[in-house]
Amino acid sequence: MCNNMFKKLCYKFSYDRWDAMASTFTVRITRELKEKMKKTQTKWSDEVRTFIEERVKHLELIETIREIELRAERRQLEVDSTGLIREDRGR
Repeated sequence: MCNNMFKKLCYKFSYDRWDAMASTFTVRITRELKEKMKKTQTKWSDEVRTFIEERVKHLELIETIREIELRAERRQLEVDSTGLIREDRGR
């Protein structure tokens, strides 16, 4: 009995968690494409979800790189190295 109750609680938690985190995204496609999709044994929701996740990660990475480049540009100092070399030689 305890094991069965545990399974029910785990299922309910998993379902509630997924439902709370999930959102629906609708895409309009042509009838021809839909028919072609039906002919395959592909789980299209998984395919689309995976593509979107990878694309979002890619776009986030691009944004992070841009931010790093901007910070690096601001951090650069313009110093006349010849003056430093002459100063160093004079010691």
